[in-house]
Amino acid sequence: MDWEFLISYDHLADLGIAVGIFLLFLVFRKIFTKYVFAILLRFFDKTKITFLTNVLKAFEKPMQWVFIVLGINFAVKYYPYLDYTNEKAFKVIMVVLVTWGLFRLASSSSTSIFRQINEKTNIEIDEILIPFLSKAVQFIILAISLSVILQVFDYQIDGLIAGLGIGGLAFSLAAKDALANLFGGIVIITEKPFTIGDWIMTPSVEGTIEDITFRSTRVRTFADALVTVPNSTLANESITNWSQMGKRQISFNITLTYDTPTTKVKHVTTQIKELLEQHPGIHQETIFVNLNQYKENGLEIFLYFFTNTTDWGEYLANREDINLKILDIIDREGVQIAVPSRRLYVDSDADIQGGARMNQDS
Repeated sequence: MDWEFLISYDHLADLGIAVGIFLLFLVFRKIFTKYVFAILLRFFDKTKITFLTNVLKAFEKPMQWVFIVLGINFAVKYYPYLDYTNEKAFKVIMVVLVTWGLFRLASSSSTSIFRQINEKTNIEIDEILIPFLSKAVQFIILAISLSVILQVFDYQIDGLIAGLGIGGLAFSLAAKDALANLFGGIVIITEKPFTIGDWIMTPSVEGTIEDITFRSTRVRTFADALVTVPNSTLANESITNWSQMGKRQISFNITLTYDTPTTKVKHVTTQIKELLEQHPGIHQETIFVNLNQYKENGLEIFLYFFTNTTDWGEYLANREDINLKILDIIDREGVQIAVPSRRLYVDSDADIQGGARMNQDS
C-alpha cells in the first residue's frame, strides 16, 4: 500500500467502518456489563438458585472478552485489504474463553455443589475428598480444552497419546516426587487421619488443615503462618489429631505448707473434688483429687480431670473458673500455698567466740 492509497477516500471509509464495527461491539460490551448482567444477576438472586448465580458470575469476565474478540473478528473480516481466511485463531480464543469461564465456575461452585450433594442426598462425600474432587473437575476441563484446541489445529490426539506411552518411563522418572505426593494424597484420603478444619500435630508442623490438593496439604499454624507440606511427607509421619479428642485433660499440683493441719488438708481436697463433680464444664468420668506426696516445701495435692469441651477458648475459660474457685476454697479454709524457700541459719559472733575459747582451753 502506498501513501496515496492510505489517505484515499475508499480506504479511509473502509477503515472507518471497520473501526466503527469494533467500537460498536465495545458499546455492546458496556451495555452488557452495566445493564444486562446486572438485570440477570438480580433475577437469579430472586430465584435463590445459587448455581445459576455462580454460572453468571463465572462467565462475566469471559463474556466481556467475547465482545472484544467478536468486534476484532468482524472488523477484520469487513476490512477488505486483509487476507483473513484462517479462523483457527478465533476458534482457539473462543475455546480458551469458554474454558476460562468453566474453570472459574469449577473453582467457585464445585465445593458448594459437593456439599449440597451431602446435605440433600444419601451420597456421603467426606470433607477431605471435596478439594480433590474440585481439582479433578478443573483438571478434566483443562484436558478437554487442550484436546479441542489440538483438534482445531488438525493434530492427531492418538499420536499424542502414543507419544506419551513411549515416553512414559522418562516421564515417570522425572515426575517421581510428584507421583509420590499424589500417592501420599491417596493414602491421606483412604486412611482419613484428618479432614478440613482439624487441628493436627506432626514432627513437621502443627496447626489447622485449610486445604488438601493432589500435591500438598496447607496447614495454618497458630502463628497465622501458612505452611505447605508435601503429601508424601505427611503420609510417612506420625499425625496427632487433636480435633478427635472427646475431652481435654487438665492436670496440675497444689502444694500446701507443712504447718497445715490434717483436717484442713482433708477439707481442701474434699471441697475441690466436690467442686469438680458439680461443675457443668467438667467431664465426670475421671476426677482425681488426692494428697500425692511430701515435697521439700510442703504437702502436694494432685488434681487430674477433663473438660467436656475440646475448644481451646472454652477450655481456658473452664480452667480459669476452676482455678478461681479453688483459690476461694483455700482462702475459706485459711490455709496457705507453699512456695519454694530456704532457711539460712547463721551463728552469732558471741557463739563463734565462745566456741573458739573452748577450743583454746582444751
